[in-house]
Amino acid sequence: MNLVEGIFVKPFQDMFGAPDFLIQVLWEGLVAGVLYALIALGFVLIYKSSRIFNFAQGIMVVFAALTLVGLYEKGVPALLALPLTLVVMFLLAVAIERVVLRPLVNQPDIILFMATIGITLFLIGFGEIIFGGENKVMITEQLFIPTGSFTFEPFGGFVSIEQKDLTAVIGAVLLVAGLILFLNKSKMGRAIRALGDDHQAALSVGISLSTIWVLVWFIAGVIALATGIVWGARAGVSFALEVIAFKALPVLMLGGLESVPGAIIGGLAIGILEKLFEIYWGQPLLGGNTETWFAFVFALIVLLFRPQGLFGEKIIERV
Repeated sequence: MNLVEGIFVKPFQDMFGAPDFLIQVLWEGLVAGVLYALIALGFVLIYKSSRIFNFAQGIMVVFAALTLVGLYEKGVPALLALPLTLVVMFLLAVAIERVVLRPLVNQPDIILFMATIGITLFLIGFGEIIFGGENKVMITEQLFIPTGSFTFEPFGGFVSIEQKDLTAVIGAVLLVAGLILFLNKSKMGRAIRALGDDHQAALSVGISLSTIWVLVWFIAGVIALATGIVWGARAGVSFALEVIAFKALPVLMLGGLESVPGAIIGGLAIGILEKLFEIYWGQPLLGGNTETWFAFVFALIVLLFRPQGLFGEKIIERV
């Protein structure tokens, strides 16, 4: 088999030759894409309302998951630990707004970005002091997340779907639907959108910057908790979980930093495409492990032709 056949012929023969395996690959990619989209949403919401690229979103995922598991380990029932963790994330949002963001109003974007790096380092140290540095197990069964699997036999083959993955997808869809409904129908949601569209105009009509900042950081905390539960159920809870935030970067590059639909569609696209590439091109031709870099290369190629991303707005400056 020559290189041309390996790139343009063999992968598609494998896909059509084993459609059941293709379905399995697509499902795994969909689950990963949903999780990428979730964490990208946290970035988008904060950037839309404050023009801050929140480097701390990854550690917020870890901190939320560790808080949930830590409360349970202290004897708090799981169903009570969940709302208490939301309270902690709200208090974190208030503290970030009061201590970090409010004193830096009207400062250059790079200063605000560096502030989120400071938040990251603080939460790492604070989290290690409170929860320790060892790996923890997510309380999946205690939260009544099913851990079995469904099996199907399409096209005479075999497909297995983990129930926790299906729960994650359903939960993510409900969370995103609720978020979109909130942004479009509620007064506070419209205020967030207004602040993202025109900062000065929104402030001139009485929209409170501090209130909106607390709200969007809390929503980002809710998204972080949902992401932490799902990723924690798949890979355990540790500070290494922070690296999943980096997988949101190509999603943001692809979908645009200010687009909620872009974060969703970009996350799904990258999740599915990187899984397809890994299985049908990466492993046979490159020895595998392409999932670590495929998303970044794909996003870079898109940016070469559309620098603002697929869903970002093209900015035209007239002088």
